Amino acid sequence: MNNMAKNIALWAIIGLILMMVFQNFNQGSMSTQTLDFSEFMTSVKNGNVAQVTIQGDRIDGTLGSGEHFRVFTPNDPGLVRDLLNSGVNIKVKPQEGQSLLVSILISWFPMLLLIGVWIFFMRQMQGGGAGGRGAMSFGKSRARMLTEDNNKVTFADVAGVDEAKEEVAELVEFLRDPQKFQKLGGRIPKGVLLMGPPGSGKTLLAKAIAGEAKVPFFSISGSDFVEMFVGVGASRVRDMFEQAKKHAPCIIFIDEIDAVGRQRGAGLGGGNDEREQTLNQLLVEMDGFEGSEGIIVIAATNRPDVLDPALLRPGRFDRQVTVPLPDIRGREQILQVHMRKVPAAPDVDPKVIARGTPGFSGADLANLVNEASLMAARRNKRLVDMADFEDAKDKVMMGAERKSMVMSDKQKETTAYHESGHAVVAKLLPGTDPVHKVTIIPRGRALGLTMQLPTEDRFNYERNEILNNIAILMGGRVAEEIFLNQMTTGAGNDIQRATELARRMVTQWGMSNIGPMVIGEKEEELFLGREVSKHSNVSEETARTVDEEVQRIIREQYQRARHLVETNRDKVEVMTRALLKFETLDADQVNDIMAGREVRAKVVVDGGPGPGAGTPAPVLPAGGEGDKEPSLKPGSNPV
Repeated sequence: MNNMAKNIALWAIIGLILMMVFQNFNQGSMSTQTLDFSEFMTSVKNGNVAQVTIQGDRIDGTLGSGEHFRVFTPNDPGLVRDLLNSGVNIKVKPQEGQSLLVSILISWFPMLLLIGVWIFFMRQMQGGGAGGRGAMSFGKSRARMLTEDNNKVTFADVAGVDEAKEEVAELVEFLRDPQKFQKLGGRIPKGVLLMGPPGSGKTLLAKAIAGEAKVPFFSISGSDFVEMFVGVGASRVRDMFEQAKKHAPCIIFIDEIDAVGRQRGAGLGGGNDEREQTLNQLLVEMDGFEGSEGIIVIAATNRPDVLDPALLRPGRFDRQVTVPLPDIRGREQILQVHMRKVPAAPDVDPKVIARGTPGFSGADLANLVNEASLMAARRNKRLVDMADFEDAKDKVMMGAERKSMVMSDKQKETTAYHESGHAVVAKLLPGTDPVHKVTIIPRGRALGLTMQLPTEDRFNYERNEILNNIAILMGGRVAEEIFLNQMTTGAGNDIQRATELARRMVTQWGMSNIGPMVIGEKEEELFLGREVSKHSNVSEETARTVDEEVQRIIREQYQRARHLVETNRDKVEVMTRALLKFETLDADQVNDIMAGREVRAKVVVDGGPGPGAGTPAPVLPAGGEGDKEPSLKPGSNPV
């Protein structure tokens, strides 16, 4: 605030001086006419001059018409006599010199202006500008120090990562009572690396540490160190640790440290590029000749595989904390945290929502709660009920409904048979995840979806489960061939995913006749840290064997799916008619069809589809483009 007031006062003074100078120059110039001396003498002889005021070599006067004029005269001794002879009224004023201040301003103003501008820019370059971000401050640290007033996040706001909280809570306890650990010979860790997938809560956990620690907390991003000029990042690292030493004990949090901590020797500039110089300085500051006592460095990354080994060794990042995706209990806790700010209806059950969102990160769940509140607001509700959460879950997982999309009856029928084939095969195969919803309503890039919802979180898959997934993926194409006697591009993504699963079974997971071995690893050749070539270490004969195994697996599961669809034609027909009538079938309606019962009509809430869950599997033109990775991570299994 003081710097702003000084700047305002400086510019106000400069503006006032400019006004005074210009006023002095322009005084009387607007209403006074300047005459030549010859014109003046002619007017005098003609009697057109009424009166004059003589002041040195300047004469100000009035013509007979009332106009004012000004003329500068030479040293003419007979001028006064001529004026008297013409009857002009003469007044004389003593000649006044300009004031010293005005003279100085007029003569020295350009120089003073240049000096003022020079001082202003020098102050800016030295960081005198607002916020200390002058042109010469690019070597200074951009870390922001947080206080208790700036951060209200505590460990109570972090859920679903209990083990990680325990690890970092020990740091807070150490900062508050170091004697408790030091009396047993323990020392404070110098660095803690938070590792986990995007959205798992690494940055939120760091904010909670800042809120609980009650010590200075410096926050900075890894990209803030990297600049175009070599040495700037290293300078910022030095300045950051110098500031931290002045406030020790304290915490430094570096978000996305992989931006500056990548493995050395892989850059285009060898060992002299900016990023590597910055990393070298960071390594020295964390565990160099001069220790950084009382400073704990906490870093977060979702790419620990690319970090330099020297950064991960004990003495620098002594503790590496994994922040995983939450399990079903963790998801329930995270939902409860985010629902505190939402007026939820009594029918909202976080356990049910947590079960229907396998594989969701903390950020995904926060987005789910936000979408549910927005939907309730659009529907003019006072409370956010379970139907809003289910619809929000469908939107987050599958995309918004494309209600404006016009499909012909033929396309709807094709999509209905396709999805019925998926659903019937999924219901008939043993050990598969329950079918939770089948729909032919376009969502996102998909025209229809069949969703399976696991009863529990899955972290690995058996061989039979993967084969069942391939058979389910083939069910859509089989139904098209049997009932429509045609093939469509809607099965394109199904075939792609089935092929990738089969190829991984053969080349990565050792689940084929070839045996337990990894096939197809590519060897890289590096020169000066750059990849110059990449070649496969698989012979042509082995590659041919792999292709034959992949074809065998897919062909067997295709025939398996075809047998199931042909022997249950009636169930496929009934499900297709139900889809054309209701457009979306939930788990109870699918169970009615498989049991031979009459399909019950579902309850429609606010004009939207009934509750459901699942993750979309976008398909090709008849259903959009999909993911390139097979869906074998914890979560629903869409087809």
